[in-house]
Amino acid sequence: MVKKKKSKDISEEKIFTEDQINLIKRMNRILGQVQGVKKMIEDERSCMEILSQISAIKSALDGVAMIILENEAGRCFQSAIEKNQNKEQALKEFITMIRKYTK
Repeated sequence: MVKKKKSKDISEEKIFTEDQINLIKRMNRILGQVQGVKKMIEDERSCMEILSQISAIKSALDGVAMIILENEAGRCFQSAIEKNQNKEQALKEFITMIRKYTK
């Protein structure tokens, strides 16, 4: 399903898929967490509390990355099948992408 979402510039409308909308929501929550950590630092909260929140942010970002990788895997291989392309090359490209992410 595709939804329209108005951007800040009224003359410009963007169309987002459900997956994109869900990822944007996740990223907005992560941004809120990052802002919360900034405030914790400003308020001189304990090191353990701050590090705990940073760990949660890292986990949340890893979750977003995995969703993107899963979606890309599906697109990558579906495209290779539909276009009758070399599936081994598609797999190699996907593995390269995973390696870049996990560095």
